Amino acid sequence: MMRWFFTAFVAAVCLSSCVVMSTKKYKSLLADKDSLTTGWNKANVKIESLQEEITRLKADTADLHGRISELEAKFSGLDKNYATLRANSSSEINKLAADLQKREARLKEVEDVLRKRDEATNALRDKLQKALLGFQQSGLTVEIRNGKVYVSLSDKLLFDTGSIVIDDKGKQALTELAKVLKSQPEINIAVEGHTDNQKVANLGQIKDNWDLSVLRATSVVRFLTDVEKIDSKRLTATGKGQYQPLALSNSAEDRSKNRRIEIVLSPKLDELYDLIK
Repeated sequence: MMRWFFTAFVAAVCLSSCVVMSTKKYKSLLADKDSLTTGWNKANVKIESLQEEITRLKADTADLHGRISELEAKFSGLDKNYATLRANSSSEINKLAADLQKREARLKEVEDVLRKRDEATNALRDKLQKALLGFQQSGLTVEIRNGKVYVSLSDKLLFDTGSIVIDDKGKQALTELAKVLKSQPEINIAVEGHTDNQKVANLGQIKDNWDLSVLRATSVVRFLTDVEKIDSKRLTATGKGQYQPLALSNSAEDRSKNRRIEIVLSPKLDELYDLIK
């Protein structure tokens, strides 16, 4: 197309001038024509390159729009999830705070019950020490262990050697003890028999220390229920034999400490058990 244009141009010039063109001018025109052709071709190549660049940029732009849309969708989803999580977290925090308040309230109730139990236990110990003051020189002690009151009576205070029959002095001590127990109907009573580690001999129906400890505990329980009329449901009798000694040596003094009746008094804990269910 360029060549045709140049030829037409040359012809027009020749016709218009009606002058015969010289060879030098003709060559000059051909050179101009070649230069124009080369420039035209380069321009076409540049245009094609630019068109390819435009196409690539359009594709990149479309891809970027797609990625932006995708990221916006993800962001929107994350934003919703964050809002949901924040709402749930707030709800969970409120729930935990409410649970904590309830636990603290229950803990306070338990602490109050335990405090009342300790106060009642201390008061009971004081009453028993006062009531049984006259027997403390005869081997009777009152103390608190693990939230319970232990009244420990030596075997000499209650029984003759090897006997399961309570003597008169022992009955007097149990009668004074019963007066306090009758005024404390909320107290459970466990009677434990203990012996030393010496084998039992020549005691007829009593075979060993197990038998002796159990029968002595039962004798005390029967006295408290049959004679002193304490409710039988409050009492239990157990025999520990020689297996829970107070003293470990085998001296006569330590064996005497181990031969005892322990009356274990504990407050009913129904209120406490209800709280911790």
